[in-house]
Amino acid sequence: MRQVWIAQGLEPSLQLDEIARLAARSRAKVEFVGRRRLEAVARTDSSQGVLALAAPLEETPLEDMCDATGGIAPFLLVLDGVSDPQNLGAILRSAECAGVTGVVVPRHRAANVTPTVTKVAAGAVEHMAMAVVPGVPSSLRRLSEHGVTCVGLDANAETSLFDVGAELDGPVALVLGAEGRGLGMLSRRRCSIIASIPQHGALDSLNVAAACAVACFELARRRSSSRPNDG
Repeated sequence: MRQVWIAQGLEPSLQLDEIARLAARSRAKVEFVGRRRLEAVARTDSSQGVLALAAPLEETPLEDMCDATGGIAPFLLVLDGVSDPQNLGAILRSAECAGVTGVVVPRHRAANVTPTVTKVAAGAVEHMAMAVVPGVPSSLRRLSEHGVTCVGLDANAETSLFDVGAELDGPVALVLGAEGRGLGMLSRRRCSIIASIPQHGALDSLNVAAACAVACFELARRRSSSRPNDG
């Protein structure tokens, strides 16, 4: 973070005091500016009167995501063409809360990090390693070569995600397809496992962001239960 703008005329609050404290700790200059100037730069409908000017997010090389961190096996999320910024933001928020260690997104024909995505993600983009790749199928092949099990999610798959065995305990990448069309054909072929989330209602599928949340926390539960007890 390089600089923080606060709109002139805001009522004093504990939240503003905390923002100023964190900015000082990060050696970011705090500047009070006119509301119109702030809104013109914010590019959002509700800036709430505070704007941080930060350096661009750094991309993480795909191979770096395949390394264990702190003794924890990689838990990756690969998005095969998710195009709605609201969905991407919700996906990133769920993934971060579930302990996903890295997210892979395609550079073209898909949503990438925008102000809308950042706002919906509620801070997750600041904590999540992200790799932006030319193509998802080739990236899945590279992940497999590094020992990562790629699990594609498909509502029509016969195998339940809840029944997949020990393959989920080691390095794993959960692969989600685009809204509507789902996984691309070549991406599907590059997955070691194709699994579904069992459903019991009248509708035939979940929204991709909801499916991501269910699947990520199922994998998190499985991986937590298989981890040795430190005690």
